[in-house]
Amino acid sequence: MLKRFFIICSGSDTDILEHCSIGEQNKFAGIGATVFFTAVMAFIACSYALYTVFDNIYTALGFGFVWGLLIFNLDRFIVSTIKKRNNIIDEIIQASPRLILAVIIAIVISKPLELKIFEKEINQVLLEQKNELTLANKTQIAQQFTPNVEALENEIKALQSQIITKEAEVNALYDTYISEAEGTAGTKLLGKGPVYKEKREKHDATLSELQQLKANNRTKIATKENQIAQLKTDYATQVKTSQPIIDGFDGLMARVNALGELPWLPSLFILLLFLAVETSPIFAKLLSPKGEYDLKLEDAETAVKTWVEQKVNERKVLLKTDQTLNNKIYNDIAEEDELYNYKRKKARELMQLQADAFFNHQKNAL
Repeated sequence: MLKRFFIICSGSDTDILEHCSIGEQNKFAGIGATVFFTAVMAFIACSYALYTVFDNIYTALGFGFVWGLLIFNLDRFIVSTIKKRNNIIDEIIQASPRLILAVIIAIVISKPLELKIFEKEINQVLLEQKNELTLANKTQIAQQFTPNVEALENEIKALQSQIITKEAEVNALYDTYISEAEGTAGTKLLGKGPVYKEKREKHDATLSELQQLKANNRTKIATKENQIAQLKTDYATQVKTSQPIIDGFDGLMARVNALGELPWLPSLFILLLFLAVETSPIFAKLLSPKGEYDLKLEDAETAVKTWVEQKVNERKVLLKTDQTLNNKIYNDIAEEDELYNYKRKKARELMQLQADAFFNHQKNAL
């Protein structure tokens, strides 16, 4: 039962192969088994590849099953259409397009399996790429907020500098009127005279200005600090919002690119393995001598070809004979006086009718 199933997978004519030797049947069963298991590997590879895309096992299995059937049909077609000929050059020319198609199929099947085999290494590469993307994303977002934050911080420093300058002025006036009272500067008269009062009033006025300046600037500084805090909150929110996009950077294309950054030698061996599996049925047919099945298949095909050619030739001879007879018959009829007189009479009647119709038409027009 299993042997017959693999023979069907090989695309051979089961009716002819039933009358061939056991060895011939086993050869085509082996070819069919290769075709079948290649389709199974294609199903697994496509299912995994699509699972990384859709993240749904049922969808991936459904598309993978369809892809496996497609590869099975293509491989079966490739193997079944290779016919043994008497010239090796003709066989190679016949097989070359099928070999190219087999190479393409092998590449398509091997790539998803490489992704699964090297999954841990690919995850490490993706992690490094995600970290780089995270840092780059924070830098890009920060460029949107940093200028505003720096401008506000500079404004706060300017407001604080105004307070410091005013405080220095108040302290200087304080030292001036104290020195005047002690008689160590100014008039150098000990006691609180008119000059002392004048300097004291100036100090008090400046101190009042300082207190007012502090109150105003503190309000402005608090407002600007709130603006800075809001900008930092917006920055953190934007970073948090964009981070899931970076975390989801593990799709099929990202994994293929990450695989390209790994050493190429292991991937090459896997590709060569699938190339060998995919092209082995073709080379088996090319290298094997003409067997019993090939001879019987050629006999059946040439019998049909000969029968068709005979039918076509018979129709050509029949058509040629019929044309010759028709020409002879019409030539004989053309020489009869009775037919000539009859057609002459009918032609005269037709011309009379045409003349009458033309006359009536012209008469109506007038």
